[in-house]
Amino acid sequence: MNYFNSDYVEFFKELSQNNHKDWFDLNRSRYEKNIKLPFKEFTQLAIDSMALIDPVFNQLLAKDCIFRINRDVRFSKDKQPYKLMCSAIITPNGKKSKAINGIYFEFTPEHVRFYSGVYEIEKDDLFAVREGICSNLSQFSALINAPEFIATFGHVRGEKNKIIHPDFRESAQEQALIFNKQWYFYVEYPVELLFENQLLDKLMHAYHVSRPLEQFFNQFIQTK
Repeated sequence: MNYFNSDYVEFFKELSQNNHKDWFDLNRSRYEKNIKLPFKEFTQLAIDSMALIDPVFNQLLAKDCIFRINRDVRFSKDKQPYKLMCSAIITPNGKKSKAINGIYFEFTPEHVRFYSGVYEIEKDDLFAVREGICSNLSQFSALINAPEFIATFGHVRGEKNKIIHPDFRESAQEQALIFNKQWYFYVEYPVELLFENQLLDKLMHAYHVSRPLEQFFNQFIQTK
């Protein structure tokens, strides 16, 4: 099954050269038909596929997971009004969720990416995750060094703190990722994947591979 046609890429390439409301309004029906609707349908299909594995995704709707194409320019020097991609996050409560189990994906004119892991986290949860890693160093190491994880995602990414709580410093000598304040990872594919029937399979593979590490993080995070 092909989920998108070539206008998905062409639209965003043209938008990059005409990122203003007048052009977008002239091309709004094109956006609705060739970008917004197929992206929504694909997102719902992904939700339904993930719900077969974990019922926590039951009743979740695509509209609660898809990010707006409009940029928030209030505090940005870049006043271009539109994003040059579609993106969504499938988590138990969609964009409002604090849970880690799920997947974020973005489709740009250049690439397809599937992300998982911890990107934003509260201060107390950050402490709890670091404490959890310190208490389970062998398990954490096994998860991030699992052959399928490395083959799919490569390594864990994220910004780091230069200074951490004294309780963590000894363990951090053994596991440098304790310095992280984010623990995310992604796999990237050429944009041509959008036009192939393996697109959903690739997303589901990323979800399957990410689950053990996500479940590790989630046990330390207050999700409610």
